[in-house]
Amino acid sequence: MLLVTGASGGLGTLIAERLAGRDDVVLGTREPGAGGGRRRIDFDAPDTLAEGFSSADTVLLVSAGYGEDDTVIARHDAAIAAAEKAGVRHVVYTSLSGDGDHLPYALAHRWTERRLRESSLAAWTVLRNGLYAELLAYLAAPDASGVITAPLAGGRLAAVARADLAEVAARVALDPSPHAGRTYELVGEVALGGRELASAAGASYVPGTLAEARSRLSASGAVPFQVPMLVGTYAAIAAGFLDGSGVPAADRPTLRTLLGRAPRPALTTYTQALPTDAP
Repeated sequence: MLLVTGASGGLGTLIAERLAGRDDVVLGTREPGAGGGRRRIDFDAPDTLAEGFSSADTVLLVSAGYGEDDTVIARHDAAIAAAEKAGVRHVVYTSLSGDGDHLPYALAHRWTERRLRESSLAAWTVLRNGLYAELLAYLAAPDASGVITAPLAGGRLAAVARADLAEVAARVALDPSPHAGRTYELVGEVALGGRELASAAGASYVPGTLAEARSRLSASGAVPFQVPMLVGTYAAIAAGFLDGSGVPAADRPTLRTLLGRAPRPALTTYTQALPTDAP
C-alpha cells in the first residue's frame, strides 16, 4: 500500500488526482473527512501517526514546509520515526533542488534528507524539486499599471510546472524499487528572467530593490516567517543561484527522463497562473 501525506496541499492535491481510483493508495490529510481511501495524518500530532502509517509499504512524504525550521524539522522527524516504527519499506521525499541551498528554507530539507539516509528504513528516494513556475506568478506578477517590479535583477529561475513534479512523484512512488537510494534533481530546462516574464504577461520589467519587496510583503499580511523566506528567494534568483547552472549537467535532463516526455513550458504555466486581474 502507498500512503501519500499532505494530500490536500498544493502539490499533494495534484498527486492525489493522478492516483485517484486506485485501491492500493491511501491519502493522508489533517482532516480526512468523509469517504474512503483517506486517513488522518497530522505531523503536529505525532501520537496519531502510528495508526495512520499502519500497513503502508511505501510513503510519499510531501514536505510540510509551511513553518519555521524547527517546526518543519519536528514534523518530518515525526513522520520518518512513524514510518520506521510501522515497518514502512520505502519513503519517497519531495525535497528542494540542490541549487537552492542559498534559500532560507533549504535547511529543513537538507536535514530531512540526512535523517532519511541515517534512518532504519530499507529504502528511500529524494525528489529535489525545483521552484514552481506558479510561484513566479505570485512573486513576479505585473502590478496594476502593468509593470513587474520584482527584484530579480538579471537573474533567472529554472522553474518547473507543479503538475510535472506531481506526475514524477506519483510515478516514482507507485514503483519505488528502481529508484532506491537515488536523489533526483528536478529543475526546469529553460531559465526565466524578468524580461521574459514581462513579455509573456504583456507587461514591462522595472526591477525594484529587496528592501522595497520586503516592505511590500510585510504590508501584505504575510505570516512573519514568510517575509524573509520570500525576500531570500528573490535574492537567490537575482544572484544567479537558481538558474539551473548549479545542478550538474548530467542531472539537468532528469525531469524529462522521469516524465518520459518534454516538461510543460514553464513560461506558459506562469502566465496561466497569473491573477485574473493582472494586466
